[in-house]
Amino acid sequence: MSEQNDLLDGEGLKTIIENQLEEGNPLKVKETLMRLMMTGTPKEEAIELMACALGLEMEQMVNNEESFNLTRYSETLDMLPETPWIDDVE
Repeated sequence: MSEQNDLLDGEGLKTIIENQLEEGNPLKVKETLMRLMMTGTPKEEAIELMACALGLEMEQMVNNEESFNLTRYSETLDMLPETPWIDDVE
């Protein structure tokens, strides 16, 4: 499996989210985790949801040969726990 595919798998994405949380960068990730947990989402599920949002951003980067778009990523995080893009991916 290529390094790119490793990053796009679920465990790789969760690891990136956990690193973002630890580093506090982007701050939106920590804010999203807190918001989701305050509304009753268990921590592990919240991290999985955020990993889906990150996966969507990474897919956009790869497919469109774009740089990481923090604004778009933040907007996707704001949608959670809703995941309207899932239907587009499947």
